[in-house]
Amino acid sequence: MIRRCTLVCVGKLKGWAAEGSEDYVKRLRRYFSIEITEVAEEDMNRRSREEVLAAEGERILKRLPAEAYVVCLDRERGKEHPSEGLARRLEALGVSGRSHVALVIGGPLGLSSEVLQRADELWSFGEVTLPHALARVVLLEQLYRAVKIERGEKYHW
Repeated sequence: MIRRCTLVCVGKLKGWAAEGSEDYVKRLRRYFSIEITEVAEEDMNRRSREEVLAAEGERILKRLPAEAYVVCLDRERGKEHPSEGLARRLEALGVSGRSHVALVIGGPLGLSSEVLQRADELWSFGEVTLPHALARVVLLEQLYRAVKIERGEKYHW
């Protein structure tokens, strides 16, 4: 299993999403080190799509740990992993020496091509489009579920 996880996310969470995120981060810290880095979201109403993605992409790239294995969430090009598959994937990364994983969640417009090119892997939650705040909570929940599966511990709500 991985030993360290860095989430680099566009935007700051508020309300229920922030509470859900904090809850899962607290749970995950029992198993590995986890840090969330938030980068500023660009104003989509004042700039073009390309300008927004470029500005957010620059911020993301500056915050990615150099030694980390980078996984970007991308609905269209990413690979879907069922929960058990995700547990196996994280275990394989840890065993192969990739114990620090950086997971990247873009803003409402997604991720720049520069960020996607930096990725070692792309993951998807399927065809449904999730707001980026919800995507963060879902990603943290899936990490938690993967840890529980990998350790053979029970997990259900």
